[in-house]
Amino acid sequence: MGSDSLSEESPERHFRTLFISDVHLGARGSQADRLLDFLRAHDADTIYLVGDIVDGWALKSNWYWPQTHNDFVQKMLRKARKGAKVIYVPGNHDEFLRKYYGTHFGGIDVVENTVHTGADGKRYLVIHGDIFDLVVQNARWLAHLGDKAYDFAIQMNRFVNFFRKMFGVPYWSLSQWAKLKVKKAVNYIGAFEATLAGEARRHGCDGVICGHIHYATIHDEHGIRYMNCGDWVESCTALAEHEDGHFEIITWTDPVRRIAPVPRVTARAA
Repeated sequence: MGSDSLSEESPERHFRTLFISDVHLGARGSQADRLLDFLRAHDADTIYLVGDIVDGWALKSNWYWPQTHNDFVQKMLRKARKGAKVIYVPGNHDEFLRKYYGTHFGGIDVVENTVHTGADGKRYLVIHGDIFDLVVQNARWLAHLGDKAYDFAIQMNRFVNFFRKMFGVPYWSLSQWAKLKVKKAVNYIGAFEATLAGEARRHGCDGVICGHIHYATIHDEHGIRYMNCGDWVESCTALAEHEDGHFEIITWTDPVRRIAPVPRVTARAA
């Protein structure tokens, strides 16, 4: 039994729905310890796992599975057993699960995509998003090469934050900063968001909830609500729906934090 099973605290915050993506269990950059800490303080009636929860690409090249990764899997199974609705939408890194659409693993439903109905009646397409990434779909070798470069950036990120911690400076994501500074990256994010917004519109939805690009945000810039969960490699973010139907992005970069306020991201005007 995992060590996490010994510490089932009463969560400080309970939501209608939580959306978590891009945990990348099996990759050395995964911050599963922070996610476990987050889940001790936050709970929900429904939890969506929005792709790349397990990193099959990383596991194929170098097996890495510490106790915290196993603890997260056990925690999700335990939540499902206790009555939470847990829905898993695989991404490109855990695409091995795509052959199991429509099946259940320990009470966890595996689906290609789904529509989430908010407390206010609005409908949101829930999808990882990689099928709209032309690099992933049409040049897999380039995607894998980019994945190696990304791993290097994450290692540098850990190195930088090691010294920041020594000097009492808050956590900072080098790769997130680069995404906002490099013009091509900014253009890519914008194109990805516009494409996902169009897909939600084709499904007759009011918005889309996705992951994949490791960039958490909520906005209405494309004439439809776009929400990205972010990730648990760089930014350590989750998307939460309150009982009244409004959403917020929670950033959890301090594993020892408990009752400290969490930031809320307000949707920008279209």
